[in-house]
Amino acid sequence: MLDDKAKISSLDSQNMIGSIQLLGKQVEEILALAKKVKIPSGYKKVNNLVVLGMGGSALGAHLIKSVFLESLQIPVEIVNGYEAPKFVNEKSLVIASSYSGSTEEVVAAVADAKKKKAKVMVICSGGKLADFAKQNKIPALVFTTNNNPCGSPRMGLGYSIFGQIALLASVGLLKLSPAEVKNTLQTISKFNSLFGVDKPEANNPAKQLATSLLGKSVWYLSSEHLAGNGHIAANQMNENAKRFAGYFIVPEMNHHLMEGTSYPESNKSDIKFVLLESKLYDKRVQKRYEITKQVLDNKKIAFTSYQCQENKTLLQACEVLVLGSYVSFYSAMLQGIDPTAIPLVDFFKDQLKK
Repeated sequence: MLDDKAKISSLDSQNMIGSIQLLGKQVEEILALAKKVKIPSGYKKVNNLVVLGMGGSALGAHLIKSVFLESLQIPVEIVNGYEAPKFVNEKSLVIASSYSGSTEEVVAAVADAKKKKAKVMVICSGGKLADFAKQNKIPALVFTTNNNPCGSPRMGLGYSIFGQIALLASVGLLKLSPAEVKNTLQTISKFNSLFGVDKPEANNPAKQLATSLLGKSVWYLSSEHLAGNGHIAANQMNENAKRFAGYFIVPEMNHHLMEGTSYPESNKSDIKFVLLESKLYDKRVQKRYEITKQVLDNKKIAFTSYQCQENKTLLQACEVLVLGSYVSFYSAMLQGIDPTAIPLVDFFKDQLKK
């Protein structure tokens, strides 16, 4: 079925596949826009970084925190709520991330951060956040949604991830060279070709993985620079495939989840682990993956591995980002559902307005 373009098109009413294919264009667009954002010199003197975001709009921060763990010289906190942390003050850099610009938690939290005299930056496509930034003369990276036809924040990660990277680079907290941008775009293009709809399932790892996961609750295992990717892949599986999915971090999961595989007995038939592996992981962590496989085998718990091909941390993160997007999309196709619609999330938001 995954090689049937007509069937896929009939299910994908909002063109999510187009959003996946345009990830590279999202990156190019946001990096060009970021060059025009004027940053006050005082923003370069901060002691901590806080990113405000919910759902898909927070995913970019998780990837950045993982990939640039050794580059960022200050603590990073990701807030999924209505208030900025108590420690936020004039020495804090706060990035408010909301795809729509009107996420109520982020709108409330950024106002709180402003009251605490934080140095605030905004990334959004418009809405209340863009207005707030204009009224308060706050640096704002406002993007179009032209390269995300389905309109889902979780599929506009080129904007979120590289927009935040660009903002952090502008205040001297990160570096992203032209060569790194070029390599990133090449990696995204490469894996779009390998995992894309035009590549037959017979030699398409993403289609094969989605097929192997059909009917299963999916749990991603990842580590170090790919920790954020585990979070992103699980989130996209939740929303795109409407699938109960989550993620755990190795080695942390070795200290508790191993025992949790024993019961209920239905684990043997209901769940499947996807191990996101990398030769760039610490050797001790790589050994843990091998032992983890032994434990899962002994417990008759299904698992599969994906070994990254790229040789740099950021490029591997982009590789797995493309993989996870396609796997969640193909999982929705195999279930015969539209991946973009999120009726339960929409219901929840409607109830909150009453």
